[in-house]
Amino acid sequence: MELHRETEDDAWEVEALLDTCFAPGRTALSSYRLREGVPPARDLCLVARGSAGEVAGVIRFWPVRVGEHQAMLLGPIAIHPTRQGEGLGAFLLQSGLDRAAVAGVDRVLLVGDEPYYGRFGFTRLHGVTMPPPTNPDRVLGVWDWDGVTGDVTRGA
Repeated sequence: MELHRETEDDAWEVEALLDTCFAPGRTALSSYRLREGVPPARDLCLVARGSAGEVAGVIRFWPVRVGEHQAMLLGPIAIHPTRQGEGLGAFLLQSGLDRAAVAGVDRVLLVGDEPYYGRFGFTRLHGVTMPPPTNPDRVLGVWDWDGVTGDVTRGA
């Protein structure tokens, strides 16, 4: 497995994998409204390629604001169906978080299941509101969220 930073040249393969994993309707999700017109944080986004050069998995980060605070929105993370169950998702998630920590990112949030993401340190964020119809119980964060509340809006 080869892991590298996502580049513009990877974009079409990444989008094809996301369509495979989530279907083209994925862009209707509320989190996509936070991504529209905002480029991903390419220094944090990773692509895992198999031995034949195929895209096996991806993780992306997007700049957002929560109230007056900067944060990174993690997602999507996708693993090709033929590579699921190999631990690649956990590897990409930890690698992405490690990269964000080195880059000085103070806080990361995502929408997901706490039982899964809790093993990476994510906990429920109270007072942080994603665009509707996001279930507030699925809004999770890691690192410095003390005193951070408000609506999640597009970053720059």
